Amino acid sequence: MLVTIDVGNTNITFGVFDKKALVTTFRMTTKQLRTSDEYGIDILEMLERNRIFGKDVENVIIASVVPDVMHSLNNAVIKYFGITPVIVGPGVRTGIRVVTENPKQIGADRIVDAAGAFSLYGGPVLVLDFGTATTYDLVDASGAFVAGVTAPGIRISAKALWQDAAKLPKIEIEKPASILAQETISSMQAGLVYGQIGQTEYIVRHMIAESGYENVKVVATGGLGRIIANETDCIDIYDPNLTLSGLQLIFEKQK
Repeated sequence: MLVTIDVGNTNITFGVFDKKALVTTFRMTTKQLRTSDEYGIDILEMLERNRIFGKDVENVIIASVVPDVMHSLNNAVIKYFGITPVIVGPGVRTGIRVVTENPKQIGADRIVDAAGAFSLYGGPVLVLDFGTATTYDLVDASGAFVAGVTAPGIRISAKALWQDAAKLPKIEIEKPASILAQETISSMQAGLVYGQIGQTEYIVRHMIAESGYENVKVVATGGLGRIIANETDCIDIYDPNLTLSGLQLIFEKQK
């Protein structure tokens, strides 16, 4: 089996593939500092709860945007599974050519999402990831990563509201019953959710128009992506496991 690991700013997401089939996923928080032993034991325990044992794991691939966790996580995989993981970065074949001004500035997660979307849905494709940041990445028909937009994610915007405005409370991020909010919590929810929808529609429309590409498929992923995808016609597909699928596809290219 292949374990795919997506290290994001908020969560570390794990996927387990039996050949090409995703059999289970689980998460742990990123910001909690862990030793290699803590990572190893936690990963083994979560695998075993899903009836998967250490001896079943044959390969591991990791994409990370958080360098600080990589030493411990990498050592955990080596120590507890006896495997040297593939780490997405320079020298790893992804099937995506980055043709922006500074390719090294493009995060591994964005390359993985682009590789997954291009392989699964073809190009040109616009990939939206609603994570800690909200990213919009354009891949042309040949598989070239040609442009990207980075915006604050919904949770970052929400955190800014309740941290910087003394009387605003922490809230659950969900779509309110109406945009015509009449109290504080629903007014914050309306601003966050409908504001994100408006931003999404504007950026998608203008990226496609300025690119001049026709028949662009718009694919969304990320934890809060479903809320947005359900509320706008500008998103064609919501794929919650796009990053994990992208990692599996990239691993296959290394053979």
